[in-house]
Amino acid sequence: MTGVNLSSAGKPIVLENISRVWGETVAVDNLSITMPEGSFTALLGPSGCGKSTTLRMIAGLESVCSGMIRIGGSDVTHTPSSKRDLSMVFQSYALFPHLSVAENIIFGLKVRRVGRAERDERLRKVGDLLGLSQILERKPGQLSGGQQQRVALGRAIIGEKPICLMDEPLSNLDAKLRHEMRVEIRALQRQLGFTMVYVTHDQVEAITMADQVVLLNKGQLVQAAGPRTLYDRPATPFAARFIGTPPMNLFPAAAFRKLENAPSHKLGIRPEAMRRQAGGPLEATIRTVEYLGADILADCVVADTAFQVRLATADPVTPGQSIELGFEPDALHVFDAQSGARRDDLVSEIGAQLRS
Repeated sequence: MTGVNLSSAGKPIVLENISRVWGETVAVDNLSITMPEGSFTALLGPSGCGKSTTLRMIAGLESVCSGMIRIGGSDVTHTPSSKRDLSMVFQSYALFPHLSVAENIIFGLKVRRVGRAERDERLRKVGDLLGLSQILERKPGQLSGGQQQRVALGRAIIGEKPICLMDEPLSNLDAKLRHEMRVEIRALQRQLGFTMVYVTHDQVEAITMADQVVLLNKGQLVQAAGPRTLYDRPATPFAARFIGTPPMNLFPAAAFRKLENAPSHKLGIRPEAMRRQAGGPLEATIRTVEYLGADILADCVVADTAFQVRLATADPVTPGQSIELGFEPDALHVFDAQSGARRDDLVSEIGAQLRS
């Protein structure tokens, strides 16, 4: 990307106890989030968790059943979409097939009757910024998926809006292009300074791009935090399993040699935090081994609980083998048996029992 400058200073977005209900279906349930000015927020979660509905409520494309939406300090809960001063990129790109790249990008400016000279100048800047200058006369049918995505981005940013909303914009691209576009979108957002809200079901997209990840499940907020906090301190077993590849292992206390009489809390340890340790607190049986190059991923079982451990390829193991495992004390996560809430107050106590 070049050093051209487009003025797109962001605005903060605040959702205050918003809900969206259709009949008996609660799509979004009493959701409160703050998205700071100029930040990149990813709405993450499984299909049907309410992330796209939340985005559409911010955009004004879905009505809010209760609660309030503020943009730049103003209540926009019932403001029409066209008055919210934002742009949106859809999963389908929604390009006009009969228009050229240039015509697609400036379409919104023409509708708003922006003068020809200003349109041309903005088009030049956007073309330079997104590497589209050499293909402005082509039609969408002549473009690759990545080029079509850049055109959709160009159409969104040429309006110089303070907020840009994206709904699964990379799901139609192959893995290599998705990686390239993740890097480009994040760099674009940082360069232009607009507030980004980005919907995805892909945790890799969320944790590599966002300042804040909002994890949703069944219409409710599970956790809103930075990527590192989500990984290091997941608030619930759901967050622990959703973030991380492979996901965090969750064990009953009875799986550990020295905790048979401990309360039935769920104990979490990430596969990459485990290591072979003679006399370690876990003794498991290996079921299968997956070779990954620099390391291996072993599927194991202990006390009828299946889990995975990532080990060095230089220290080979085989299916059917019994293996003793340990981990550093700060790698342990404890979740309440009833509520699922994180219990940091119990980590030291349980860790001491395991080391005794």
